[in-house]
This record gives sequence, structure tokens and C-alpha cells, in this order.
Amino acid sequence: MMPVGKSVLDGVTVLELCEVFQGPVAAQSLGDFGARVIKIERGPRGDPLRGSDVHAAAKGEMSSHFAAANRNKQSICLDLKSEAGREALRRLAAKADVLMHNYRPGVMDRLGLGYDALSAINPGLIYASGSGFGESGPWADLPGQDLLIQSVSGIASRGQDRPNYVNAPLTDFASGMLLVQGVLMALIARARTGRGQRITVSLMDAAIAIQGLEAASVLNHGAVTSWMDLAPNFPIRTADGWLTILGFFRDNPLRLICEALEIDDLSAEMGAATAAEQLARRPEIVARLEPHFAKITNAQALDGLRKVSILAAPVLNFADTMALPQVAANAMLTSVPVDGQEPIRVLNQPLRMSDTPSHIERGPPHLGQHNEEILREVGFDSAQIRAATGG
Repeated sequence: MMPVGKSVLDGVTVLELCEVFQGPVAAQSLGDFGARVIKIERGPRGDPLRGSDVHAAAKGEMSSHFAAANRNKQSICLDLKSEAGREALRRLAAKADVLMHNYRPGVMDRLGLGYDALSAINPGLIYASGSGFGESGPWADLPGQDLLIQSVSGIASRGQDRPNYVNAPLTDFASGMLLVQGVLMALIARARTGRGQRITVSLMDAAIAIQGLEAASVLNHGAVTSWMDLAPNFPIRTADGWLTILGFFRDNPLRLICEALEIDDLSAEMGAATAAEQLARRPEIVARLEPHFAKITNAQALDGLRKVSILAAPVLNFADTMALPQVAANAMLTSVPVDGQEPIRVLNQPLRMSDTPSHIERGPPHLGQHNEEILREVGFDSAQIRAATGG
């Protein structure tokens, strides 16, 4: 049995040739649970997230965006257009367990660094790649980005007269976690067979998979499912904010809402005693309820609604979310050390394991911080290191 407290991925080496969020957040998750993650970047700027935080740049500090997805890693720069850089990667891959990249399909093959080439050197190598739209097909060569994927996947069009985008890279995170899942399953398979394998995932497929329930409605009934329209659900303004109120799972939600507000039962007055009848008259019901909610605070309304078992929650901005006691109770906020400056506050690993918990062993690396250390491990001398790194 593994000793309690020991990281479950100790001894696993991951080469990460990834940029922005999809691949980096996947590799960070592996690093959080003990894998040695070597981030391989392109000089002179490295991962674009290093330059995306304008507030940090104005202070001459490390990008908080980069820090949010790149703790527990070492960084080296390799010029993969040079033979020295490619040879360095081949030597690293010969000893690695996992290689991850999110270059467009075909790029690594053209460099002679595709799955077939590297698995010939290391048959146990797990080769995980993320793309925008997939490895083949008419869109395979197109650049992928979360907002574009939200557009073509139907996410941006849901329930809106004009496109409405989720202001978070949800498809990057979802596809990154699928990459993690694939890597972990491939490690299990390798323990049985001794061989690695190729793993692929795309932003597009992840975006579609997120909508699995909605897809079932479209595919089988030609119907679009809108969750807000399956019951008398609605947002409403209170004296100090907004609430989302859901009528799910209640035969007569309006009666319960009126009970929470300590007003006469509008369901009886309106002759709408069922949830279906109330959904059909939702605009009228909301208009009748608005003056009552406007007189009380979010906290007062939530207290009353929860007592009658009506599902409700405040609509918060993200800064307020970060200040919630529940976020603190879940230990979702942490900080990472950064050489030469104060620690950077970031989100913690959301997965909890009782016997093999995640750890922050090191902060996000500076660009090329570990060139000498890592490339000397594979036998490069100073001249070879300069040639491989473009330095």
C-alpha cells in the first residue's frame, strides 16, 4: 500500500509542450499530485499566458494568469526548429512517461516528433495531444479558441437573441480534464501491458460533450432543451441584488414562494395551481412578485425560500464569490511562491484525496529557469544547451 500522504504520481515524468489553458491546466493537475512536469516553451516569450496579465506587466511581475495554470512545473526553452532542440526533446522523451502538446494536428509529425517517432524510442510513452477541432476532418487545421468553440458548439446561442459568451474558458478546462483522465487511464493500461498509447481530445468535442443532455433532446426529438423553461424558474431583483429562483421538483412552487414572502397565495388567486400552469403564465407571475421581493434583501428572501424548500441562490459577481465562506471552507483559495516577488494568489486544486492529497511543491517557473539542470540530465554540455534553447 502507498504510504499516507505520499503523492500518487510520484516518479511520473511529464513533458508539457502546451500553451494557454487547455494543456497547461491538465499538466498542472498531474503536477499537483506528484508528477514531475517539465514545461517546454518557445523562446523568447514562452507561453502566451506569460504576457496576458496587463496588471502584472505594469508592475514588472509574473503574470497571474500564467501562475494560475503552471505551478508545480519546471521550465526549459527548446527551439524545435533546430536539430539540437529536437534531439533534446527526443532524449527527454526517451526517459519520460507522458508527453502532452496542444499544437495543431500534424505539426509534431512534421518535426519528426509525432507519436510513431517517439514511441519507437520509448514504447512506454503516453502521448497526449489536445486540439481545437480534432485530428482530422475539414476543420482540423483551424485554430481553436474557447470563444470560437462556444460559437460553433451552440453554447453561445442558447436562449439569446444575440450571442452570449460564458466569460470563462470552460471548453479548455473540460478538455484539459479529459486529457488528465486519459493520461491516468493510460498509466493504468501501461502497468498491465508495458506499452504507452496515444490520447487525443479537442475543444470542440468537449464542448459538445458538456451538452450531453441537450444533445439527447435534439437527436431524438428535434427539440431544444432550455432548463430555465422546464419549470417556473426566473431571476428576480431584491432590495440589494438578484436571486435565481427555481420551481423544479414542486407541484405548486408559487404557493410556497408566497408562503416564504408571507403574502396571500397567488396560485389560488390566479387559478394556477400547478407548476405547468405557472410556467405558462411566468411573466405575469414575476410581475406580481417583483414589488414584494423589492422590499426585502437577498438574505431575507433566501431565508424564507429555504424554509419552504424552494431552490434559490444569489446572483453574485466573481469577486463576491471568491469571498464566500463556503469557498474558504472548501480551501479553494491558495497562493504560489514566485522567485523575486510576493506570492501570487490563485485557485487551489479542486480534487480532494484522503490518502494521496495534492501538494504545491513549487511555484510557476520563470521562462527557461531550468535549462541547465534538465538538459544536463540528458547529457548536453553548455554548447549543446545553447544550440537547443536558441540561446
